[in-house]
Amino acid sequence: MEDRTTEQLAQDYSAMGDSISLITAVIAGDSMADDSAEDRQDCVDRNTQHLELMKAKTDWGSEDMAAANSAIAAGKGYTAS
Repeated sequence: MEDRTTEQLAQDYSAMGDSISLITAVIAGDSMADDSAEDRQDCVDRNTQHLELMKAKTDWGSEDMAAANSAIAAGKGYTAS
């Protein structure tokens, strides 16, 4: 697999930030509060999986993955009710 360009890396890192924000907002009840528990769970699960897939890429530079790690842990521990 070819390494991503600098622009692709920046876009992917930004998309990870979007997933982190959404996971955090759903868990806090600030987003999707009117949606069903199933929909909230699906959203958190999908975004957690996205972060795991992106983190597994081997061509990252010095990007800080601390927020991604926290969001992955929170997403894995989340059960919508």
